[in-house]
Amino acid sequence: MRDEFDTTIVQFDEETGIGHLTLNRPDALNALSDQLRKDIVGGLRRLEAENDADDGVVLRAVIIEGADGNFCAGADITEFSGDAAGARSDREHYEFISDFPVPVIAKIRGYCLGGGFETAMSCDFRFAHEDARFGLPEVDLGIIPGAGGAQFISRLNNPSVAMEIAMTGDHISAERASELELVNRVYGDDLDGATREFAETIASKPPLAVQAIKDSARAATEVGLAEGRKYDRRLVEPLFATEDFEKGARAFAEDDYEPEFEGR
Repeated sequence: MRDEFDTTIVQFDEETGIGHLTLNRPDALNALSDQLRKDIVGGLRRLEAENDADDGVVLRAVIIEGADGNFCAGADITEFSGDAAGARSDREHYEFISDFPVPVIAKIRGYCLGGGFETAMSCDFRFAHEDARFGLPEVDLGIIPGAGGAQFISRLNNPSVAMEIAMTGDHISAERASELELVNRVYGDDLDGATREFAETIASKPPLAVQAIKDSARAATEVGLAEGRKYDRRLVEPLFATEDFEKGARAFAEDDYEPEFEGR
């Protein structure tokens, strides 16, 4: 499957269960226009629609990247206009990515700035090319990263690092972002293959368990350990009743049995 929206390209590989969403405004370094924000959500909804109750969980993972060598250079400031800029509701796509039921991997080349960086941090994983550049330059416009940039970095590292990046507006290298644990992995020319291999590994696992793990890890940033463990118990109990659990248990007991997990 391949669909083209105004500013995104959406593809789905039925064989692997991996979806791809490409931000497609290369002439603007894939800057986040209002239309691009809408098309990110629309593209993810289109991928989610691949799941069918009769066929189980078909969509297993999503890779988001930018066209022509840049992930996203941030918000399209040509759409800013006085008070309307602050009042504009541009949060939906960040929250939609964060809450998306399957793992989302940001594959990052070139510029990943401002709202683009916040978009990447809304994803579950960030794989970067060694030449990628990250930053939160909003301070130079007299505003802040309004979609959670400092919040994300504070959780991924600590508030001091978040303030350093947001207050200076400086770009940091992929290597530095990795040292600060803002990206998971950094690659050279093997970025495409490594990202796909990782997505295929995730896609091969029992999808209901993968979704529950994402849910648990996200909750861990919002609740204490005791409440988090209670939450995990509520997540795990229904998984014992799934066909995938039966297949996994059988594979554990029988070396020659290779299960195909279907999300049932």
